[in-house]
Amino acid sequence: MAIVNNFISKRTWFGALMIISTLSLALSAAYYSVFGLSSLFAGAKSEVMIMATSLEFSKLVVASYLHTNWKRIAGLMKVYLTMGVLILMLITSAGIYGFLTSAYQTTADQLTIIDKQVSVVNLKKDRFQESLDEYKVEKAQLNLSISETTKGLSNNVIQYKDKETGEIITTTSSSTRRVLQSQLVEDKAQRTMLSTKIEVLNDSVTKLDLKILDMESNNETAAEIGPLRYLSKITGKTMDVIVNWFTLLIVFVFDPLAVAMVISLSSYFSKPNIPKSEIDDSDSPKHVTDIKPT
Repeated sequence: MAIVNNFISKRTWFGALMIISTLSLALSAAYYSVFGLSSLFAGAKSEVMIMATSLEFSKLVVASYLHTNWKRIAGLMKVYLTMGVLILMLITSAGIYGFLTSAYQTTADQLTIIDKQVSVVNLKKDRFQESLDEYKVEKAQLNLSISETTKGLSNNVIQYKDKETGEIITTTSSSTRRVLQSQLVEDKAQRTMLSTKIEVLNDSVTKLDLKILDMESNNETAAEIGPLRYLSKITGKTMDVIVNWFTLLIVFVFDPLAVAMVISLSSYFSKPNIPKSEIDDSDSPKHVTDIKPT
């Protein structure tokens, strides 16, 4: 009897696990399906929730009933109940699909808002960068002009022959020097002004880069769908396609598994037979069949 008791104890624990897992899966499927269907028919949300809940409960009961009494049910009723269960499974799956896609759409809308905000900041950054590039080109031209003007000042030499002594005198042109010096001062002032503008624009571009980085790194929505974005990148498919694949995988396994577990649970508790191999005849009481007198 010890082996029998041990078998029954194990069966009880496993049965309890089956009940818990079946209920949790069936209730989850019903919950997501009910709310998914209520979203599809938002005009009569409460009514749809009541209807979907009753259909979900009836579907599980009918599936268990069909499995337990399959041979005793009339042919036409069997076909009708089977079709009803299959259609309700499709409806439940559609409700779950609607719930999941609606949840993703909410996330996608939030991500779209963030992307648009980042796009606006990038547009502003691009305008600053264009001005910065133009100022850098202008500064390079001024540096070249300053270099040429400096060379001109160094080469500003004229020579003439002194009439009295006949010597060759080398000197500079005062008027040319004044013009070159004036040009040099003006170019340097312009370069200083450009340097200031370039520094300001560099600071602005850096601040915008940090702002974009902050928007992207502190975006919880982007972090949540980061793996999906990675899959989208490596597969070359859009985010919508990737999400649709995952949603269909969940839908295909969710409600069918719930129905299968309800049927399995019904079968498990309807046939609590103990295998004969688990019973040791040595533990059973012996009957006295023949008593010989002494």
